[in-house]
Amino acid sequence: MNKFLIFRSDRIGDFLISAILIKSIKINDPKSHITVIASDKNFSYIKKFPYVDEVITLKNDFINKIKIILKLRKFDYKNIIIHDNKKRSKIISLFLKKEKNIIVDNQEIQSHIDIIKKILDRLNFSYDEKFLDILSFKNLKNSSNNEYIQLHFDEKWIHNEYINKFIKIQPNQTELINFILNLTKKSKNKLVITTGQKSPNILREILPKINNLNIKFFDNLTFDELQNVTLKSHTLISCHGAISHVAAASKIKQIDIIDKSYNYSRWTKHFRNYHFIYRDNFTNLSKEILQLI
Repeated sequence: MNKFLIFRSDRIGDFLISAILIKSIKINDPKSHITVIASDKNFSYIKKFPYVDEVITLKNDFINKIKIILKLRKFDYKNIIIHDNKKRSKIISLFLKKEKNIIVDNQEIQSHIDIIKKILDRLNFSYDEKFLDILSFKNLKNSSNNEYIQLHFDEKWIHNEYINKFIKIQPNQTELINFILNLTKKSKNKLVITTGQKSPNILREILPKINNLNIKFFDNLTFDELQNVTLKSHTLISCHGAISHVAAASKIKQIDIIDKSYNYSRWTKHFRNYHFIYRDNFTNLSKEILQLI
């Protein structure tokens, strides 16, 4: 049995890239044993991923790192893959027994899917587009409920709660209400609004003003719960984030709002049924979104 150790000690969205690699390894080598070194932020999510055999949390303290090294030194790994490109991951890997150490340089210009293909080539494994279907085990995509549009309105729409150098979107109440009204018409009254762990104030302020509309609103969801809402939708509208990878994994139509200052194509080259719009003032942005619905 070949043992693989993969470092992915960052966030859920980052893991959803590694999930393609992990599924690829498992299908090419069904008897392999895959251990993922995770962070506190993505441990619970990775734990439920069926192609992973073991998950270990890497914390940012010295004692934890020593314990992990002592635990992992008991095993001989076929390959160790540093997919998070973290210095701490590279250092830990130096103390472990392995045939091959593969370090991924996330600063490369290449897309992440091309980097995965390179890794698979080094492992003498084949690549197939079916490996992109990392959430097929969920069996939610083709349910009869796939009839609504999902608007994921989180802090990324609010200028002073996200990256300040990005183009400002932030709508006022009237603009947001009118946009939701138009979305409701476009969706034939089948609109679901979700938000992050912290619901933007403007959303809470307008909800009483649109409570006569047939809109479902979910906030304070875990990522698993948010993912399940997305997997039952037919269209996702959101600023780019982890949920964008969920839509891509299930070929759900998505309208991805991105900023011109960053090369998102590195993350999205493999996305299917994908449409993007650059961040802009809300008047222009909302018009572009409605044209794509």
